[in-house]
Parts: sequence; C-alpha cells; structure tokens
Amino acid sequence: MTTALITGASAGLGAEFARQLAAEGHDLVLVARSRTALDALAAELAAAHGVATEVLTADLTDPEDIERVAARIADPDAPVDVLVNNAGYGLDLDFAANDIEAEAAHLRIHVETPLRLSHAALGAMLARGGGRIVNVASVAGFIPRATYGAVKGFMIAFSRWSNVRYRARGVTTTAVCPGYTHTRFHERLGLPIGEEGVPRIMWLDAPDVVRSGLRASRKGRAVNVPSARYKAIVALTRVLPDGLLARLGERGR
Repeated sequence: MTTALITGASAGLGAEFARQLAAEGHDLVLVARSRTALDALAAELAAAHGVATEVLTADLTDPEDIERVAARIADPDAPVDVLVNNAGYGLDLDFAANDIEAEAAHLRIHVETPLRLSHAALGAMLARGGGRIVNVASVAGFIPRATYGAVKGFMIAFSRWSNVRYRARGVTTTAVCPGYTHTRFHERLGLPIGEEGVPRIMWLDAPDVVRSGLRASRKGRAVNVPSARYKAIVALTRVLPDGLLARLGERGR
C-alpha cells in the first residue's frame, strides 16, 4: 500500500486530491490547520475506500509546523510515496497597499513551505528509487499577476527543473496549473463566484482539475494545464505584451 500526503487537505483542491488518491487505494496523511475538517474527511475516506488515514494539523506559515510536516515526510519507517503541495491562499492584487507581513507569510506558504517539503520528499524518495511530487501552481504563474503570479511562476520553474533532474532516478515532479476553479479559494478573499468579473466558461470544476493533474503526474509530465481553453491562454502568454497580460490578470482575484 502506498501513502500520499496532501497539504491544504481540508477543503477545495486539497480535499479533492485526497478523495481521488483514496479511490486509487492510497493511504493518506492529511495536513491542514482545521482538525475538525480533517477528521471528518479522514473518516469519510476511510469508510468509503478502506484506506488508512492520518491527520496532521499544521499552520504551514509557521516554521516549526513546517519542520514537523517535513519530518513526517522524511520518516523512513512510514514512507510517503506521493506528496501533494497544495496549501495556499491569495491576497489582494495591490502589493503596495498590502501589509508586508501578510505578503511575507504568503511567500512562505507558496514558496518556502513546498521547497522544504519537496526537499524532504526527494531525499526519502531518491533513497527508495521512486516517488511523485505534485505542486499545485496556477495559470497565473505564466502572467504578470502580483505576487500570486510570482510565487506560482517559481513553482512552475522549480517543478520543470526537478522533473528533468530527478525523473531518471524514479522521482517525478509535476506542476498542476489550473485557472479559475470552483473551490472556497475565492470565497476566502470575500469575493463569491459571480462577482469575479470572469465569464462562466472560464471556471473549472475541482474533480476535473485533479483528475487531469494526477494523470499527468502518473505519466511523469513536468507541467499540466487542465482544459484546452487554458492551454490556449498559456500559449498566448508567449506572444502577448506584458502590459496587456497584466491588464487581463487584473480581472477577478
């Protein structure tokens, strides 16, 4: 039996990754801040799929909690075969008006945390000769879109390099890059779906995003962009000027 560890597993894409990985037969380590939500999800998936579930509460902006999760990933007596770096959130797009400590925490959860957890996973996976890392990035990583685009761009670049560097040794890294997706992500910014200024056709469903991402991970692909419409947008980012892309990036949150 293989084990998958998912960060940000209490809701949204993280919970959907947990559901689909459990359906594939993976035991689970569920990581998030909300013990109540994690316990409920763990019980649901254990009952539905007969998998073992472990709950690990952690605030992944806290260095001590990051180290606890990294230690769990590196534990040779309870190996993690699939790591899903999903935890994250968004901020207002006006960097100059944002609190700098909020921006620093945002940087930590989107860059430092997956970097440290990936380092722990790579050490253990390479020693065993196999494993998969899935980094939840975003189409925003391809366009100028405040610090959210910047941190997701880092994750895409890191995943591409890591996959090239370690795939031959059995460990793949995949950046999953969805566009606007129906989850609680936008609600947490105080902007319910319908007030985003984004056409309905541009919204994706979480099960489809996760299914596409896991399929790409199994095939060892470095970057996955779910849906043809977002693939077309990513292709356009290579030719459109930054000014236009930045204006387009201001739509929605």
